[in-house]
Amino acid sequence: MAVLFNLFLLSCFTLLCFTTSTTSLATTSPIITKPKRLVTKLIHHNSIQGVSLDTDDVRAGVFPEPKDHGFMANISIGSPPVPQLLIMDTCSSVSWTQCQPCTPCFSQALPIFNPTQSATYRLLPCSSTICHQAPRMICPALRCEFELRYGNATFVSGYLGSEKITFESSDKGITSCNGGGNLRTADGQSGGVLGLGPEMTSLVKQVGSKLSYCLGSIWDLQYSHNQLIIGDGARIEGPSSPITIFGSSYYVTLESVSVGEKKLDISPQVFKLSKEGTGGVIIDSGSTLTYIPKAAFDPLEDEVLSLMDGLVQFVGTLKSGPCFRGVIDRDLVGFPVVTFTFANGVDMALDVKSFFYPVESNSFLHVCVLAQQSYNIAYDLAGNTVSIQRIDCELLE
Repeated sequence: MAVLFNLFLLSCFTLLCFTTSTTSLATTSPIITKPKRLVTKLIHHNSIQGVSLDTDDVRAGVFPEPKDHGFMANISIGSPPVPQLLIMDTCSSVSWTQCQPCTPCFSQALPIFNPTQSATYRLLPCSSTICHQAPRMICPALRCEFELRYGNATFVSGYLGSEKITFESSDKGITSCNGGGNLRTADGQSGGVLGLGPEMTSLVKQVGSKLSYCLGSIWDLQYSHNQLIIGDGARIEGPSSPITIFGSSYYVTLESVSVGEKKLDISPQVFKLSKEGTGGVIIDSGSTLTYIPKAAFDPLEDEVLSLMDGLVQFVGTLKSGPCFRGVIDRDLVGFPVVTFTFANGVDMALDVKSFFYPVESNSFLHVCVLAQQSYNIAYDLAGNTVSIQRIDCELLE
């Protein structure tokens, strides 16, 4: 089958060139039938295999990112379609990929997209409606310009254009639609980001209002059941908690943190989102680590140090977290589960492999790694909820 949508693409006017995508508008494109479901496999960044779903759903293969604990979707851009690996990110609503000309270009596994060789690439003028809907747009000239600065001090800029993004379907046809994303500039396999945030430029908003992804252990490099589903087929299962959408992020209400049966003495106000958009707790698939404010981290660190006393050797502080001499699998058997409790009593439990990070062969660091591993996380934008279900992703296939 073949269902085509417009994709809005950013072509950088500086030395690097990136693509972004935004929503298709009825005023600028024909009325078409959108796919109800997009499914893609998500593979650990150090895995050497990409596996596809054996269903009739629209899908994209996913391959490893060697430098980050991330998951990449294999999609194609342009006409003819050029395969690209994009890291999934729920904390931004602009998609992009590196494109030619770029001098120098950062390293990526697949060929760099060349807009001049695509029959469907079009630059957008400042007068286009989408130019004013997309975030951080500026129009000092006739073409719609784009600028974004990210939390890690990276910067991307360029021109907004229209292009097609293609997902491979199970019957070997294609389904094309739009997307959104964030910025990665380190060399690696990925060439950009697939944004899954809540804004109109996001792939989620263009396909529907639902999204789910299931992630296995980031330590299991051969795990092949990670999956991303966008649209009506999203697996909305398990207990749900309300989300607040602010900008390009999904905010959750974190009410307490417990270590084993002990609830830590942390005021819920520590995690509160203000009306101005400061504070709050973001749920994000694009961040490897979990960050919490000092007022919450200090009680948690004190409890960890107390439990570690006599168990393993404390060797100092690294990256603002205590570091210990020992092996996680061997020395932390029976260590209490750390639980984040969200509104409506929804729990996310972190075992030792989600709570500690190995820094050498015989030492590890207290730092929450990918808290969402071993969970199916589902977003319902119409109902403003997120469902959190601990599960082996294989059971969802």
